[in-house]
Amino acid sequence: MKINLRGVHYHYEQTGLGTPVLLLHGFTGSSTTWHFLEKEAAEQKIRLITVDIIGHGLTECPERPNRYAITEAAKDLAALLDVLKLDAVHLVGYSMGGRLALSFSCMFPKRVRTLTLESASPGLKTEMERQKRRDRDVHLAERIKKYGLLSFVNDWENIPLFASQKDLPKNVRSSLRDQRLANSEHGLACSLMGMGTGVQPSWWTQLTTLHVPTFLITGTRDRKFCTLASEMKQALPCAEWYMVPNAGHAVHLEKPEPFKSALVSFIHRFSASSEEGRA
Repeated sequence: MKINLRGVHYHYEQTGLGTPVLLLHGFTGSSTTWHFLEKEAAEQKIRLITVDIIGHGLTECPERPNRYAITEAAKDLAALLDVLKLDAVHLVGYSMGGRLALSFSCMFPKRVRTLTLESASPGLKTEMERQKRRDRDVHLAERIKKYGLLSFVNDWENIPLFASQKDLPKNVRSSLRDQRLANSEHGLACSLMGMGTGVQPSWWTQLTTLHVPTFLITGTRDRKFCTLASEMKQALPCAEWYMVPNAGHAVHLEKPEPFKSALVSFIHRFSASSEEGRA
């Protein structure tokens, strides 16, 4: 479905009835990332709401990179909840979508029942780190524009962060590649420049005041994000951390069954006695 959110036409999908759960995909992803949860959602009485983040999938790709800013995208999500007449949701985000989910939670904490962050971070701590990342993302965005989407995806799927995905079945890897190639060069380039880790606010200092039940999920093969999760768990007042054995960065893709089981269990523990908003 298409909807105009603050001047940008977004694509979003809904399936199932019951507890509302909003899911946010990672960079180069789309709503299709979460299709594997649909059967589980129906059985568990969960209302899945997925959205193509600005610059991705079937959502519009505005010209100006600053419209992709993570704080602007968070405001778009708040507008979506208003349209859906939902006071609050259980929020789930993977990687870039996790950074957006955390940003939304820091900006609109009363609209979040629970927060699940899969392989995500609060941003970079120092301006020096942010500047280096901004420079890198601008360079990568320019490469996308110069050499095209196919060349970028060929390189992107071979970065060390996704090394564990080489062990996935061929059909799964092929589907993931098709998902990445379904995006637009302009959208991904602007997403890097506008929503990259180097330009987003650092939320590290806000973690201690975020009293939203938070579930951190990482794969044991993703050492960088396990280290980040360990630091985040110490800072967050209400956090749990689940390390999935033999999984890398994309836990939901590499180990879908334990991911589904853990996510649904966490959400149900905090939804039984709460008002979930109006359907």
